[in-house]
Amino acid sequence: MAAGVGAQSQWSRPAPPPQTGWERLSELWRRDERERYPEETVNIVKAAFTGGVVGWVYGGLPAFYQARKAFIDGSHGELFQNRADAVQSAHRAGLRSFIRYGWRWSWRVAAFVTIFNMVSTGLSVYRNKTTISNFVSAGAFTGALFRMHLGLQGLAGGFVFGTAFGIPAGGLLMIMQKLTGETLQEKRNRERRELYEQKLAEWQSRLSVTEVLGQTESNAQGGSETERARESRSY
Repeated sequence: MAAGVGAQSQWSRPAPPPQTGWERLSELWRRDERERYPEETVNIVKAAFTGGVVGWVYGGLPAFYQARKAFIDGSHGELFQNRADAVQSAHRAGLRSFIRYGWRWSWRVAAFVTIFNMVSTGLSVYRNKTTISNFVSAGAFTGALFRMHLGLQGLAGGFVFGTAFGIPAGGLLMIMQKLTGETLQEKRNRERRELYEQKLAEWQSRLSVTEVLGQTESNAQGGSETERARESRSY
């Protein structure tokens, strides 16, 4: 059964590139023939990881130095075995704060970056074009989502903050894409078109080969039937 389905898909005409926004969105989460996810999806994962690292450093380093300083200031009356013991105790206090507050900032920044990129990428893929309004809408949505637990005032504040964040972030991303000569969406459309043309050419080549083989087989059968007819008449 599987072999029959594979043979049928091999000889059927290749499917054209996605035409609607929903088809392009569903393609974001599907692997290609080489078992690779689209570049947009990979970029979302990379950005989430980078945001997590940046958030951890941003929240962890100040907490480390503050906790270390507070430990030193509050331990003048304590007795330590030696200077190395005191230094290690101060570092342990700083490390605990680094892990604690670094994690708090890490997951928040990673979640914000992930939601922002998913919304902006989804809008760009659905609309099949990259514009600053996609990033502004993504920033406003993400900011409002993160502050909605504070009520209407927090929702409005998050909306304004997200909008203000989306404008420079989107502008910077668009400038970086333009420097490469084409936007990510233009690159994706070009790759889809080239892949479809390649598959179509291969399909037409296989089709012409089968037609030639079929014609050759038909001629051979016709020749054998003519030969048998001659032999029957000779008898």
